[in-house]
Amino acid sequence: MKILVWHWGRRGAGPLFALRLTEAINQLVGHHADLSLSSGAEILHGQNLPDCVWAEPTYRNVLGYLTQKALNIFFAGRTRRRLSLIKPDLAICAMPSLLDQRLSNALNTLKIPYAVIVHDASAHPGDSLSFRFLDQARLLRGARYLVTLSAHVAADLESQNYGFSGQEIIKLWHPPFSFGARPPPPLTHAGLPRVLFFGRLLAYKGLDLLADALSSLGSDLPFVVKICGDGPISPELLRLQTMRRVEIDRRWIPEDELPELLAWSDAVVLPYREASQSGVAAAALAQGRYVLATMVGGLTEQLSHQALALLVEPNAAALAAGLTKIFELTKAQPPIDTDADWRRMALEMLSKFSDHTTHIESESIPQSKS
Repeated sequence: MKILVWHWGRRGAGPLFALRLTEAINQLVGHHADLSLSSGAEILHGQNLPDCVWAEPTYRNVLGYLTQKALNIFFAGRTRRRLSLIKPDLAICAMPSLLDQRLSNALNTLKIPYAVIVHDASAHPGDSLSFRFLDQARLLRGARYLVTLSAHVAADLESQNYGFSGQEIIKLWHPPFSFGARPPPPLTHAGLPRVLFFGRLLAYKGLDLLADALSSLGSDLPFVVKICGDGPISPELLRLQTMRRVEIDRRWIPEDELPELLAWSDAVVLPYREASQSGVAAAALAQGRYVLATMVGGLTEQLSHQALALLVEPNAAALAAGLTKIFELTKAQPPIDTDADWRRMALEMLSKFSDHTTHIESESIPQSKS
């Protein structure tokens, strides 16, 4: 089967997820995947350029997005011609983004079925891009298959009134993100333990819980905390800024800085008030970092069987207790074969696309070289 994997967002986990999925499919015997990304995707402007057969011009700001959206009808012919050249049997949207309608319309016109990997069924509180879910509903209604990475999102999706027409909802999992060689184990450096919060600085990420938890531990914290990500100034951030041994780096963190940031940390904290699943947790575990997370949404499902993860109730007292216990975890977790996990996920996904996949057996996966 020939597959087109696309994500036309510029930043965040979407381009990397699309790349890893494409690479995994291309390791399955008898299948080939082509990658399509936004021409502005961060990973197309780094040192290790991926093999991207279709770089779609998108936007850099709100005005650019509105202009591109208005020009969708004029790009329809060009989009259909690109698809006709690639000739995919199936397309997979690796993560919904703002201009997906351009491609989904062309796919429907050419009668090429597509699947959508649904990372969130509902907008998170405080998410400034929540309006994108209006387009997501249209995208999902036209899909042949809907794929989720947690039972939590699958249940949320089933409860939504998207007007589905009998699509199968396929529940898989979020494979780990690797960034090359695994860094030295936690706590092998000099000085205090290091705790990292990374991600968008929005209300549902529980920065208020983290601030309350750190306050309850007193001014002389037994670890240092680094909070990195983009988001508005909030009362919680202002509180955190005043705390000793807490550093805040409020900006968009480029993709190429993330490996070094994870390598700096000993533990990653996810004090979320709600969550679908976490790409940050997937990356942290792949790098051998401890993960402290609240038991909300899909995090329990994702992390409950991970040796380096500690789950706590979503309140400040439990989070504070977790911060003092996380470095006491003694269970050994062997290195994660990230390539193998992506291959397993891709294989299971394709095996569920029963209308277009035949005789896919586990033997079609080549043995890991690691």
